[in-house]
Amino acid sequence: MEKIWLAEYPPGVPAEIDVDAYGSLKDVIERSLARFADLPAYTNMGHSLSYAGIERLSARFGAWLQKAGLQKGERVAVMLPNLLQYPVVVFGILRAGLTVVNVNPLYTPRELEHQLQDSGARAIVILENFAGTLQAVLERVPLQTIVTTQVGDLLGWRRPLVNFVVKHVKRLVPAASLPGAVPLPHALEEGESLALADPGLGHDDLAFLQYTGGTTGVAKGAMLSHGNLVANLMQAAAWLHSATREGEETVITALPLYHIFSLTANCLVFMSIGGENVLVTDPRDMKGFVRLLSRVKFTAITGVNTLFNGLLHASGFDRLDFSTLRISLGGGMAVQRAVAERWKQVTGKPLIEAYGLTETSPAACINPLSLPDYNGSIGLPIPSTIVTIRDDDGRELPIGEVGEICVRGPQVMLGYWQRPEETAKVMTTDGALRTGDLGRMDARGYFYVTDRKKDMILVSGFNVYPNEVEDVVMQHPGVREAAAIGVPDEKSGEAVKLFVVRKDPKLDEHALIEHCRKSLTGYKVPKQIEFRDSLPKTNVGKILRRALRD
Repeated sequence: MEKIWLAEYPPGVPAEIDVDAYGSLKDVIERSLARFADLPAYTNMGHSLSYAGIERLSARFGAWLQKAGLQKGERVAVMLPNLLQYPVVVFGILRAGLTVVNVNPLYTPRELEHQLQDSGARAIVILENFAGTLQAVLERVPLQTIVTTQVGDLLGWRRPLVNFVVKHVKRLVPAASLPGAVPLPHALEEGESLALADPGLGHDDLAFLQYTGGTTGVAKGAMLSHGNLVANLMQAAAWLHSATREGEETVITALPLYHIFSLTANCLVFMSIGGENVLVTDPRDMKGFVRLLSRVKFTAITGVNTLFNGLLHASGFDRLDFSTLRISLGGGMAVQRAVAERWKQVTGKPLIEAYGLTETSPAACINPLSLPDYNGSIGLPIPSTIVTIRDDDGRELPIGEVGEICVRGPQVMLGYWQRPEETAKVMTTDGALRTGDLGRMDARGYFYVTDRKKDMILVSGFNVYPNEVEDVVMQHPGVREAAAIGVPDEKSGEAVKLFVVRKDPKLDEHALIEHCRKSLTGYKVPKQIEFRDSLPKTNVGKILRRALRD
């Protein structure tokens, strides 16, 4: 494959990166924590932790986990929103030689149980607001160690006040019982007197089990190694190099850190260059979000189309000072032209689109940061990455023809956790990942997504797989048949629409949605339901989702 895109590379961006520059993600983390010790690393609710503070606390937590008996490679689930606890806990897990299993805090008991059972996680760190979800499945999961934390635990002198307000004034902490759970402050206190042992990590060791939906209807863990994350971190940092200054960047981190986009682009990439991550715990509070932005001289912001659109419609956003803003990066879902053009009009800065998947750690393509305006492209393959367009038999297609987008590079996952058959379905014989997206490449090497080959629904950057939704719906006794598809949605890009053939003629939309809410995270719950007498099928009886979309 001729890399015609290299001629379009911005000045200073290398064609290849040296993955061997670091032995592991742990090495990258520890280098930055030492090098930028005196600078603010992560800020949340008005309180900052320096790089030295993150080094100290993460070492304590990692040592405590080792003392608790966790062995190299074992999995630790992390069920946290964007709080200062997140980088402390995750860096501690990685420095201890363990594997992070990110968990969406809004998961239902059914979703949490699957992820804990499938990953075999031996420990979990969970915000006490969500302890009731864990309590509901505790007897059926392999956990041996539970660490709980409260919202304000790392907010310094404000800790008791914030925790009191969250628990007793706002009543955001439902009663729950987790026998034997250790509060995070206690673990950090015990870890102070312990030494963190070097686990001896290499590129092939697992750093993250990052769960993503699957065609089988259950989430499966993408095995992201230390080598995968080191590669993608270096690839993204090289791409951003011309627009960033070491030790001087402030990035707004509103997407949840448990999502692969925010995890790599914000938590890790900006950490590697000494930047400050301003963590937004509740970006849906647009009034509070805009108020925060008015107080911060931010140089970068990442997000999904939904987030940028929400900000553009938020009162007061258009009156903010954008003079320090240099990077606006959109990913996770398609950036819409209207949103990009409005963003440029309001901020004076272009909204740059990137493309990737959980399985690619995630970045595969990024548009040049020097791009003056929205171009409708997902960008150019980043260093050390080969992107091709292929037909169903895996043959490469010429420029301009539409086929499946395939990605090969050091950031591509090792495979799906304990699912060799699923892994084989998405990997070509020459080691490229079949993304499931249809697209084309133009004569300059820019790639464009034209359609989605697989049935995945993308809601505000989060994957929703029809089979999972349908499986839940079919458990309702009043349903005979069901099919879920994605439909355009002004706010979230796509939303779930459900087609149902009733067994019980009295079944209504309200009852079915309430049934779904018990087992599905909010963004997976159908927003539209259409009842039909029958559903279109193939001659062997398979429901034709594509016919429902026409």
